[in-house]
Amino acid sequence: MSKYNSSGDENKMAQLIKLQDYISRYEQDIYQYPSHYIQLKKRNWELIRSAFDKGESLIAEEEITEEAEAQAKEKSSFLNNIKTLFQRKNEEVMVEEQQEPVMTEEKIFEKSLRHFTTEPKTIEDLKILFLDNLFQLQTQWASSTVLTSQAIPHSLYYNEHLKYFLQRFPDNYLLLYNPVFKLKKAPIETDLILISPLETICISIVEGKENGIFQYNQGRFWKYLDGEDEKKIVNPFISLNRTGLIVQKLYERANCDFPVRKVVLNRKGYFDCPIVPHDTMLVDRRNYGEWFDQLRMLTTPLKHGQLKAAKALLTSTQNTLVTKEEE
Repeated sequence: MSKYNSSGDENKMAQLIKLQDYISRYEQDIYQYPSHYIQLKKRNWELIRSAFDKGESLIAEEEITEEAEAQAKEKSSFLNNIKTLFQRKNEEVMVEEQQEPVMTEEKIFEKSLRHFTTEPKTIEDLKILFLDNLFQLQTQWASSTVLTSQAIPHSLYYNEHLKYFLQRFPDNYLLLYNPVFKLKKAPIETDLILISPLETICISIVEGKENGIFQYNQGRFWKYLDGEDEKKIVNPFISLNRTGLIVQKLYERANCDFPVRKVVLNRKGYFDCPIVPHDTMLVDRRNYGEWFDQLRMLTTPLKHGQLKAAKALLTSTQNTLVTKEEE
């Protein structure tokens, strides 16, 4: 199976609407950004594909560094202007001048996707480079707004699970990657939350080596067996049930009627679990292909109920606004 989406959907990519406790563009307007992202991505893919077909070079040139510096100065100037703008009382002036960020953001989006560090030789190369650039841009959108930017740990750019959910699922899926919710003034980090147009899937990833076996236990710990090696892991149902309960409560609070189900995912090995809770699905090597294909082939477009569900969750997530040091 290809590492990237195929069969005509190679330039699609799930949307990262929340990354841990970083502030996200999607929090500013969840009803605007998902469709805006899809439109920008589609347009830029068509431009890049056309340039590639014409034999034009897509590799970043030296002058791009100068362009980046110019963009940085332009953005700094814009930020100063916008801060001054918010201090004015004239609402008509505010609306008129706030139109500029959209144009600036589109330009940055295009620059990010159209320049590669290596020249693609085949269409497959082009798809891979495009998705890699798109992944970088998604992490930026999930850790900044027009007015706020944060440094994220360098390790997140190489996070296997984060790349998997973004690059293997289409753009009608919205991902909250280990979001931190602030409930009763206490921050609670949860498992992954994947919102499709039809349902919300809370996912706990439990993986070891190839063909390793996770053995179910009703207590706090499970056993992980790899040949003769054996060790304990925390029962994944504990955090997964907590995640599912939080999502359900936030949906109820927002009068959001949207299905929620829970999945424990093990792509590399197996589960030995004779008793599976009725509201939880175990996905291992035996049924992974069927589960994955069923989700990826969902062609239903973004729905209002899906965006309402995303908003219900985003409004209760925690944001750490201080600049974070890279690891």
